[in-house]
Amino acid sequence: MTHPPATARVLLASALSVTGLLTTAACSFENETRPRWFSASAPATAVSPAGEQPAGSGAALTEAQAQAALITEADLGEPWGPTRGARTWRDGLLKATTEKRDCQRLLDALYAEDLFGTPKGTHAVSALDDADTDAQLRYQVAAHRPADVDRALGWMKSLPRTCGQFMAATTRGGVQTVEVSRMPLPPVGNARQALRVTLAGETEEGELTYLTMDLAAARVGEEAITVTNAGLDEVHAEVTQQTVQLGVQRLTDLRKQGRAQI
Repeated sequence: MTHPPATARVLLASALSVTGLLTTAACSFENETRPRWFSASAPATAVSPAGEQPAGSGAALTEAQAQAALITEADLGEPWGPTRGARTWRDGLLKATTEKRDCQRLLDALYAEDLFGTPKGTHAVSALDDADTDAQLRYQVAAHRPADVDRALGWMKSLPRTCGQFMAATTRGGVQTVEVSRMPLPPVGNARQALRVTLAGETEEGELTYLTMDLAAARVGEEAITVTNAGLDEVHAEVTQQTVQLGVQRLTDLRKQGRAQI
């Protein structure tokens, strides 16, 4: 199957161009102009080396703090806006089965947008749509046991090797070729991991489909950030990366404010 042509991607000059944040392949983009969806309001914050991010105050996030930690359309800018509802490709393509256990677990996590299981504390979610490409982004902040999060991140890291390519059958009778690759993230938070998953196949009517879905997560102390960014058209990895970086910074700042008030 021939993949649809990918438009040129650019690196975020402000939020993501700190030296060495991403892979060396990203360096070729750093002199290009910002994409239209880049928000000037997104702060260019320095990041700490892996493992040096503050672990937080130890107190659970309040409902107000969790809501304040969310990423919204104001952060990403146009063409992002509030979601108009779940896309049909969720049931049509992501509700699928495979014989490989780890790969099935991945499909289930993508469909449910649930990577770490039931939160042990406050949980807040925001969902956004890209009006140009019809991509959907879902951003979650939730309290989880750090050991559970790190274990899940370790499992994610293994997937490009164990599930690099496999076949999956949808509940509607279609067959998808699924490919899983690692996506680089800025070294923010206490731990982080990201994947790019593509599902290529065709509908019952013979129409070719090509779904791209980013799955990214980061831990900040006892809170975890989860981002999914998916669509049948162009899905910008830079949006996923910027969202994780900005989300970690926002959550860290909220934690600092909470400690200052004690």
